[in-house]
Amino acid sequence: MSIANWFRLGLLSILWGGSFLFVEIALTELPPLSVVWLRVSLAAVVLGAVLWLRGLGFPKGRPVWAALCVMGLLNNAIPFSLFVYAQSQITGALASILNATTPLFAVLVAHFATSDEKLSLRKALGLLFGLLGVMVTVGSTRAGPVLPVLACLGAALSYGFAGVWGRRFRGLGVAPLSAAYGQLVCSTMMLLPLWTFVDRPWTMSLPHAPVLGAVIGIAVFSSALAYLIYFRLLAEAGATNLSLVTFVIPISATFLGWLVLAETLLPRHVAGFALIGCGLLAIDGRLFARRK
Repeated sequence: MSIANWFRLGLLSILWGGSFLFVEIALTELPPLSVVWLRVSLAAVVLGAVLWLRGLGFPKGRPVWAALCVMGLLNNAIPFSLFVYAQSQITGALASILNATTPLFAVLVAHFATSDEKLSLRKALGLLFGLLGVMVTVGSTRAGPVLPVLACLGAALSYGFAGVWGRRFRGLGVAPLSAAYGQLVCSTMMLLPLWTFVDRPWTMSLPHAPVLGAVIGIAVFSSALAYLIYFRLLAEAGATNLSLVTFVIPISATFLGWLVLAETLLPRHVAGFALIGCGLLAIDGRLFARRK
């Protein structure tokens, strides 16, 4: 990769790692569903403005929007809600480590849902390391709440399904940035009735400036801007190089949590991430290829 793309990769890891910090700050005054709905709705507005200013096409056609609704559910509504719920009980650093299992779930889902991405011995070894990493990270049930951890793993699994489902948009002729906008619009509309019923936003008071800043940060920077960088990297560096961001997000999230919120990781969390990292390296395959 070029130096510029390495810079973009680092910036993307900070933007996505920062989302865990923004969520923790937002949760000090806002309920989880409000954080999620504000994130997707504001990000949809920003990406819609970008598409309009660039003169790019908006998604069109009932089949396209039907596929975008499923993508919005799998890639936004479900995982965002689960991670925000989890972060109401565990730290963003721990949530980011569990988020790193996403490629492991993606490999597993692709094996059963596709005909051209079956498990190999190397990928199976990666899954085994990842499973061990999760077990070490979580520890015993006495070490902390189980439901938030399961919520993070459920979110990672949903991302895995989204990755397989998203393969169809190229065949439908939907540009990646238009797909990102469309899924955010769909998740905004799907979450609106639930958010209105559960949080009753008209009864809520206006949050203080740090919380408002965190909401804007997670929507504008960790969602809209992150998507712009993501698709630029995807076009110039390819999906394989882009997958490296998975290794860096927990580091960025942990550092930001330590810097701003004085969070710390337990030794078992570090050991668990090391095992998950070994699993990701095995699935990635480039390290093994260079040794031949």
